Amino acid sequence: MWDGLTAKFESIFKRLRGRGLLDEAAVTEALRDVRLALLEADVHVKVVKTLLDAVKARALTQEVLHSLTPGQQVVTIVWEELRALLGEAHRPVQLAPNPPTVVMLVGLQGAGKTTTAGKLARVFHAEGRRVLLAAADLKRPAAIRQLEVIGGQVGVPVHVPADERSAEAVCRSAVARADRGGIDVVVLDTAGRLQIDDELMGELAAIRDAVRPHEVLLVADAMTGQAAVSIAEQFDRRVGVTGIVLTKTEGDARGGAVLSMRAVTGKPIRYVGVGESLAALEPFHPERAASRILGMGDVESLVERAREAFSQDDARALERTLGTDAFTFDEFRAQVQQVKKLGSLSDLVAMIPGGAKLAERMEGNGAERDLVRVEAIVNSMTAEERRRPDVINGSRRKRIARGSGTTVQEINQLMKQFAQAKKMMKALGGPRGRSLAARLFSA
Repeated sequence: MWDGLTAKFESIFKRLRGRGLLDEAAVTEALRDVRLALLEADVHVKVVKTLLDAVKARALTQEVLHSLTPGQQVVTIVWEELRALLGEAHRPVQLAPNPPTVVMLVGLQGAGKTTTAGKLARVFHAEGRRVLLAAADLKRPAAIRQLEVIGGQVGVPVHVPADERSAEAVCRSAVARADRGGIDVVVLDTAGRLQIDDELMGELAAIRDAVRPHEVLLVADAMTGQAAVSIAEQFDRRVGVTGIVLTKTEGDARGGAVLSMRAVTGKPIRYVGVGESLAALEPFHPERAASRILGMGDVESLVERAREAFSQDDARALERTLGTDAFTFDEFRAQVQQVKKLGSLSDLVAMIPGGAKLAERMEGNGAERDLVRVEAIVNSMTAEERRRPDVINGSRRKRIARGSGTTVQEINQLMKQFAQAKKMMKALGGPRGRSLAARLFSA
């Protein structure tokens, strides 16, 4: 998400930083380019005007224009105004002081409500809360069965209709069951339509009035762009929305819906769906999003991903290896597998400040396939070869190449990479290096 917009912003601000002094004409020219980039990203025209008016008012002060780094000052102002536009800080789902917390999901058919229900259940379940999913979509064929399968994958129970003939009755009985069973959070998966109609809104309003949910989250497809903003306004007017979950953001290269939604509706974006797996739901942090858009990276999210993917055992194993000759191909393979847990390499590189352009190049150069190839090569080695790489002679390299579907040249290249990694691991010995894993993976 935002790849195209980030590239354009980096180009605009590079020119701006390259100027020794700034005057009103230079700032106006840069903001005109920013305006065009935002409109091409399908950001709502009113949002673009509001943002640029605020930036221009601050950027044209004498304090900024006559500072030692005026270009960087303007970039900082844009970042601050973007952050304000997106909502300042992350606002999680508000849990009720007296359980159960009732979270009602609404949205059009195809936006991803049922999958999002499972993703939210997974989030709450991972926090140690008892969760109940309620199958209140009685219109779409197989919706109930889909939620049952998802509930099984997450490890939470699913409340399905018994004698209830309406979605309102299903939700009533689900909340009553949660109250009796000491459930912390109930997630209501309601029906949708291909477009908004009175019947849908009437059903949702009846559920809202019957169970009085603590949160009404609109699940919206980010790829619909400005249409998602209009949909959010209508749902809020007819049902009342407390927050937004944007889905399919991984397929939205423009990002206009994310930038427009909060500003137009006034409702916070609570989460964004970044993939099809049940783990692919991330809290939305406005300050991090603003940094990513401007090419400043997102180190905080990168560290959080590492902490989620790597266990304390992984950290201790890394500490034992630092500063010794104990690093083997088994550890090397384990590190490759851990990197794969973090997501795509291009996405990870984009989180590093200034890494947006490199990430864009990586998407087409087969970096993901390289990891798979490395793992295949190591898997084709014997246990002794992984433990003692020095025994891998010419004939063994030919055998490993045949077994992994690669070439001897690729085996030679991997051996060099392994030697460099082993050298680096040994160099990281000592008190500072040995505390690296503990500091990185600490809670």
